[in-house]
Amino acid sequence: MAAGQKQKIRIGDLLVQNGVITEPQLQEALSMQNKTGQKLGRALVALGFVKEARFIEFLSQQLNIPAVDLSHYKLGQKDVKRLSETHARRFRVIVLKEHPDHFLVGMADPMDLFAFDELQRLLPKPLKQAVVSESQLLSTLDLMYRRTDEIASLAGQLEEEISDDVFDIAELAAQDDSEVPVVKMLQKIFEDAVQIRASDIHIEPDEHALRIRLRVDGVLQENLVKEKRVVSALVLRLKLMAELNISEKRLPQDGRFNITVSGRNLDIRISTMPVQHGESVVMRLLDQSSGAIGLDQAGIPEDMLKRLRRIIHQPHGLLLVTGPTGSGKTTTLYGALMELNVAAKKIITVEDPVEYRLERINQVGVNPKIGLTFGKVLRSCLRQDPDILLVGEIRDQETAAIALRAAMTGHMVLSTLHTNDAISSAMRLVDIGVEGYMAASALRGVLAQRLVRRVCEHCSEPFIPSEQEQHWLDARLREQTGGTHFQQGQGCTYCNNTGYSGRIGIFELLELDESMADALRANDTQAFTRAARASEGFKTLTDSALEYAVKGITTLDEVFRVTEQMDEMADIAEPDAVSGGRSGLVSGGLTLEPRDSGDF
Repeated sequence: MAAGQKQKIRIGDLLVQNGVITEPQLQEALSMQNKTGQKLGRALVALGFVKEARFIEFLSQQLNIPAVDLSHYKLGQKDVKRLSETHARRFRVIVLKEHPDHFLVGMADPMDLFAFDELQRLLPKPLKQAVVSESQLLSTLDLMYRRTDEIASLAGQLEEEISDDVFDIAELAAQDDSEVPVVKMLQKIFEDAVQIRASDIHIEPDEHALRIRLRVDGVLQENLVKEKRVVSALVLRLKLMAELNISEKRLPQDGRFNITVSGRNLDIRISTMPVQHGESVVMRLLDQSSGAIGLDQAGIPEDMLKRLRRIIHQPHGLLLVTGPTGSGKTTTLYGALMELNVAAKKIITVEDPVEYRLERINQVGVNPKIGLTFGKVLRSCLRQDPDILLVGEIRDQETAAIALRAAMTGHMVLSTLHTNDAISSAMRLVDIGVEGYMAASALRGVLAQRLVRRVCEHCSEPFIPSEQEQHWLDARLREQTGGTHFQQGQGCTYCNNTGYSGRIGIFELLELDESMADALRANDTQAFTRAARASEGFKTLTDSALEYAVKGITTLDEVFRVTEQMDEMADIAEPDAVSGGRSGLVSGGLTLEPRDSGDF
């Protein structure tokens, strides 16, 4: 133990004596500590009396122990798991490194004598301390203590209980029996998904194994379980939870259920499908605890946000939000609804299904099985005297025609459309069968969006574009890009060695003007495209993504992955650069749209 730790002086007194905080601030933090039970340092940081980095630096100096920045420290799974997750979280500690004669442990509170003594008892070698940020520590524990080992262990237990695919249905249906292996295994799968912020869970039976894949930041991460036969029990249990037909294994089924995982209220949308080796299950996880987010938090650039707000606050008209599945369209629309949701406005939504529950808003979920289609619900909605309508998706001519008529008769209508960009969305309405004059009269604007992955800030490093990429950049930006700051992630614990952590939206907003309306009425695609590209303030998805790449927020690979570069390069880049540049970029695995799971 460090010599400084043997002193009986309290950390709060030391902070006051050294002028880091004042006595009144200490008393307020102690009062908060008594109410919440959190550590004094955490209370001081939460109250804003001291920066966490300053607090850690102070502890390091006073106790004569090193301060470790976990965001840049190379951790090993074997070292970390020398302690169980329970003890690591209880004592706010992580094993940083095992040395021949001691363990180096990082502690959020290195003055906790009881924790230190317990750790010394649990670990077989003497301890040397380092001080770490508590917020970094908790985030690191979430990443290091995955549930994969527990899932594999429970799969083994479940495999032993299964005999010729005969299950005790009553046991599987018991909602409160948390000791049943299949229930425990599903709980661990959900906990793992929540822990790494997964949006979807895929349970897929293979010939010799079970694949459990979690979609994180739009990309699947795979875990193989060798006990393939357990999938039948998992699917059966999930069907019971979603109140699906457990005897039907030949046809796809859709459903939903609610569960609470790690204190979070999750709404689970489930889709089952018969495949070659059993039934595949995909679950979309919607966190009802966090709820919808406002437009300010959606990541829309400030100038574009002002224009978007001008559109949604108009008394009538149609706003379309477009993009592939999983691009954040619903998040944007709910953000708009939250802003429009006032007592003076009647708002009705028609969705498939309802994703987030919002107060004061009348939300209807369609059900084609009983004839409750978008068209039928919309006709009824117009008799409910709404001011604002949200149509989950315009899928056919009937839905489009009703939505446009509503927009032309005094209602503000918000909806989504599956198209590649803003310009093609307007013409898509005409392709569906809507008269051009109706689209021109009703449509106010189109917002197209995608999600690109952020470079992991913990392992970010400079990136130099290849010669082919540089040719394309020079042509696209119309200037040399040597002064830009392209970045890439090398892969670390925090990003699961992907180089990416989190996502950010890219947007293009098209506001219809008279020239575009005339082109719509004439069904002239080329004239509409020219007018749109010449309109004031219009910026393409490619330009938005490239701005983030130039700033080092995302990578050039992401720019190429989520935007339609291959076609644009033929028009923009120089002929001699196109042949080499395109072949080099295509061989890198470019795709036109982000890969994401489908709607249920």
